[in-house]
Amino acid sequence: MNGTPDRYTVIGNPIAHSKSPEIHARFAAQTGQDMIYERVLAPLDGFAQTVQELIRQGVKGSNVTVPFKLEAYALANSLTERAKAAGAVNTLTFENGVIAGDNTDGIGLVNDIVRNAGVAITGRRVLLLGAGGAARGVLLPIMDQRPAELVIANRTVGKAEELAMQFAAHGPVSASGFGSLKKSFDIVINGTSASLADDLPPIEPSIFGDNAFAYDMMYGKAPTVFMRFAQRHGARVRDGLGMLVEQAAESFCIWRGVRPDTAPVYADLRAGLQAE
Repeated sequence: MNGTPDRYTVIGNPIAHSKSPEIHARFAAQTGQDMIYERVLAPLDGFAQTVQELIRQGVKGSNVTVPFKLEAYALANSLTERAKAAGAVNTLTFENGVIAGDNTDGIGLVNDIVRNAGVAITGRRVLLLGAGGAARGVLLPIMDQRPAELVIANRTVGKAEELAMQFAAHGPVSASGFGSLKKSFDIVINGTSASLADDLPPIEPSIFGDNAFAYDMMYGKAPTVFMRFAQRHGARVRDGLGMLVEQAAESFCIWRGVRPDTAPVYADLRAGLQAE
């Protein structure tokens, strides 16, 4: 490796908790990439200015986390189809005066479910809980897997209906309130923020079909309330730590043109969580 390493960042507020530098450092070491990856705390009213300063410094790309994904979407002057569908951007690439925006959250979720958990989405009945930004960000990649049906359930049914209409062209998708769910599903994905408050969406055990798979986009040292509830009712469960690693791998591949092996990085992060 010669010369100055390429620079990448993750931008957020707060940002000290971000595991992205650790993940990308391991990806770089594994694939022999000469790069550094740093945390950047942007002022709540200064995201665009922060990005312009990073570009001026020669930074090649940035991940974007809470609360700036919508601002990143607005700032990008080139967007991928999945970024347009998500209405938010978590990956920026700076090249030849272009700010290119992508969203790797959804493909990160799909890769964790299909590759890592070994659960096929194609032909399955899928229930997505929540109709906020997290849910919207994963809809297109899920629909690209051609599920038999996808139901979006939300406390405010109108928000779920709006999302269902927006994605109707991509396959069989419908909306429901939590209390109106009368059928069971093969895959149940919790895209609500309930787990952050150690809470559970108002769901019935009957939503879990035989041999169901339940996925919570949140993760922590211990299983979430949603995961414990699903497990009690016969579902196999998984949290969102793998989604974090897989979305990072997708960003890394966009920037460096090489796909890292996520398994050892996931294992190390899981061990680190257990040790906390």
